[in-house]
Amino acid sequence: MKRIVLLFLPLLFPLMVGAQVKFGYFSYEQILKWMPEYKIVVDNMNDLKSKYDAETKRVEEEFNRKYEEFLDGQRDFAPTILQKRQTELQELLNRNVAFKAESERLLAEAEKEAFAPLHQKLSNTLQTIGAQNGYAFILNTDGNACPYIDPTMGEDVTNMLKEALK
Repeated sequence: MKRIVLLFLPLLFPLMVGAQVKFGYFSYEQILKWMPEYKIVVDNMNDLKSKYDAETKRVEEEFNRKYEEFLDGQRDFAPTILQKRQTELQELLNRNVAFKAESERLLAEAEKEAFAPLHQKLSNTLQTIGAQNGYAFILNTDGNACPYIDPTMGEDVTNMLKEALK
């Protein structure tokens, strides 16, 4: 009889402990997009992206113009001038590619820095709500991470977050 109890104890223990665990859940993306600061950050990022896009377009147009000039005049160029122009075009193309890669890196970095205060504010608010309500943990339901949550065992903290973040 002892062996049977010992065999089933590991199966029963999580059920006994699980009845006492209280947890919350919410959609991180939904709350983040709900925050008033989110629109400001998105607008600032869109402005910055527009500036980089405009510069990328300008350098592409400059390259295209020089390439067309090269194609129009290549029959008349002496071999050394032809080689010089080809080298110039290749250097311009390389700079344009490097600029585009660097601008993408800088935009990603700027976005990370711009959203950091929002993430920190949300994290602090979650910690406060978790402590005040005695939650063992608060789940992020984004990305189908939790396809099923029994609402009798956990609480949706969305409204608490919205109230606290006003």
